[in-house]
Amino acid sequence: MNVTNTSLVLLISACNLAWADESSVELAPLTVEGALEQPSGILLDEPIKTGSRLGLTARETPASVSVADRAIIEERGAKDTQDVINSMTGVNASANPGYGGYVSYRGFTAGQITQLYNGIGMSYSSATRPVDAWIYDRVELIGGPSTFLYGAGAVGGSINYITKLANREEQAVQGRLRYGSYDSSELALGVNQALSTDADPKHFARFDISRTGGNGYMDRNERESTSMAFSILSDLTPDLSHTLALEYQEDQEDSPYWGSPLLRPVGDTMKIDKDRRFENYNVADGRYEQRVHWLRSILDYQINDSTSLQNTLYHYDGQRDYRNLENYTYNADNSLVNRSAAYLQRHDQQVDGNRFELRHDNQLFGLFSQWSAGLDYSVNQQTLYPNGKFSSSPYDTVDPDHFDPGSFYDIPGVNGGLQKQRKHEVTTLAGFAENRLELTERLSLLTGLRYDHLDMEVTNYGTVTPTSPAFFERTWEPLTGRAGLVYELTPAANVYVQYSTAADPPAGSLASATYSQVGLYDLTTGEQWEVGSKLDFLDGRGSATVALYEIVRRDFTVKDSNNPNLTVQAGQQTSRGIELAGKLQVTSKLLAEANYAYVNAEYDEFNEAVNGVSVSREGNTPTNVPDSVANAWLTYDIDPAWKAGVDARYVDSVFADNANTLKAPSYTLYGAFARYQVDEHTAVTGRVRNLTDELYAKQAYGSLYYMGAPRTFEVAVDTQF
Repeated sequence: MNVTNTSLVLLISACNLAWADESSVELAPLTVEGALEQPSGILLDEPIKTGSRLGLTARETPASVSVADRAIIEERGAKDTQDVINSMTGVNASANPGYGGYVSYRGFTAGQITQLYNGIGMSYSSATRPVDAWIYDRVELIGGPSTFLYGAGAVGGSINYITKLANREEQAVQGRLRYGSYDSSELALGVNQALSTDADPKHFARFDISRTGGNGYMDRNERESTSMAFSILSDLTPDLSHTLALEYQEDQEDSPYWGSPLLRPVGDTMKIDKDRRFENYNVADGRYEQRVHWLRSILDYQINDSTSLQNTLYHYDGQRDYRNLENYTYNADNSLVNRSAAYLQRHDQQVDGNRFELRHDNQLFGLFSQWSAGLDYSVNQQTLYPNGKFSSSPYDTVDPDHFDPGSFYDIPGVNGGLQKQRKHEVTTLAGFAENRLELTERLSLLTGLRYDHLDMEVTNYGTVTPTSPAFFERTWEPLTGRAGLVYELTPAANVYVQYSTAADPPAGSLASATYSQVGLYDLTTGEQWEVGSKLDFLDGRGSATVALYEIVRRDFTVKDSNNPNLTVQAGQQTSRGIELAGKLQVTSKLLAEANYAYVNAEYDEFNEAVNGVSVSREGNTPTNVPDSVANAWLTYDIDPAWKAGVDARYVDSVFADNANTLKAPSYTLYGAFARYQVDEHTAVTGRVRNLTDELYAKQAYGSLYYMGAPRTFEVAVDTQF
């Protein structure tokens, strides 16, 4: 773990300040004015939704929890949800169009990390493509197995994106205008108002909309996106309220960038031609499109001071379209590029469900007790429409210095259009319960249990074979849970221990899994032990969290050692790691924050078919899993009108293949911003990202190097009335 970069240095510096003896710190008697108003990613005493159903704070939850609220999203200039989660401890996310919202966390990737929208999961990684951050109020992350909260999946952790909703407190109009490099732009508006001028209004409405676009940093790549959220909160009685929430998202990307070919000969480190850094080998009419509709009906009823219930009825409709030439390789002397893998696909997905939840506080054996119990019901349907004659073989060979990208429909065999291939229907019925019991004034016990009945039906509209039957059905009934203890050492510091379990699809996701992946197998299982601490120090000027964990995932599908044409449920992976996060108000004007995560992830049992032979990958690291990830921020209030800051992000090297023979190098990104408060309503922010113009692989897969954004500049104007 050779991490000698600025981000880690800043982290270590912050930690040294945190644990230094007070006698050696000259800042102890300092009175810090306005420190609590500084946006911070360390929020220990705010209620969170993702770590528990009981409305506990991060300090009360026996698990590693990261939160990015609206203040920190705006402070760090996050443009989309990917920017938000990359600031969280241990997360490394990328947005290759074919991988949706690809996430690596605690040694696990993709579908092994559950991504939720207002606590609702899509069970399909392609549905988690980054969304413009404007419509979101906060993002929360809980580490490790959390099936007991949200259902099947989540062996590595859960991320919850929480949309802005109408509220009774804020009466405001907000706006943003942003423009930057590569014609990147954003125009956004947000309004929250009471719908009457009465002294005691009963109805409140919120409307948020953002429109973003840009030419992209790769040649011919353009993107436009619209995100909208509208909600009405109605107080029907003093104890009964209803919220109707509507969301719409539209994303269109022309000539999506799928990665850059590796220079030959391909050694142990991925390299690309820097002179062709921005070349895009996709066809001219390549396209990715996504349209998403959300509808939620939320009913809240306060029965009495100790009992409440909430019912959430929801509908989701998403359509995703792909039309691209997606794979590129150099010839032997790197003079020509072979283009292949033509894909024409449509994914139609609908999710309908209802969640009923009852909360109750009481005395149990004379001890204060909090309860949450409820039922989940959902039907997740997805229909896949791939082109019936797509080609994975080379289509053409082009001169990278002089080539016509061509049209997708010039490719032989793709003019047949879309053909329905499979329809998946996954019905979930679940019951859950959670309890927090205060054993003593300092010691509390948190327990949770969830039972799921999963029924999966798959209809095959294509060619029927023994491994692709016309219809198959599978049923699973996982039981998952957790038990955790939190001990308050002092009012400012605690320690905790937790054991939790997960149930996970053996391969892929249930919304798209084939018969060969799940038709004959049980769900995989996962378990985690975690210990940690959360504390404040130096009279509240600093806060810190630490977590150590071990996660074991068992029984995922691997190639049969005796027959590489078959799969067996025999895989196992272990991840062990540590996570640190801290903040320190160094002076009344200077705030330092940092987080760092290290994970040792390896396969205990894993076989891969190579040229028809089953090869063991035991002891190897999963692809796209960095050992270390670190973030650091320094923010300085120059005067009441001016603020400036710098940041650094370090991501360790990752393997691009299961054999661990090909590696994408580590990288460090730096950024800076300056903000001028024009008046009490308006602020102007200038920001630079990737200050040193680092060339780096955001994601490594197969023979392609998915390059991250170069140095960019932007200016944003924010106003609020």
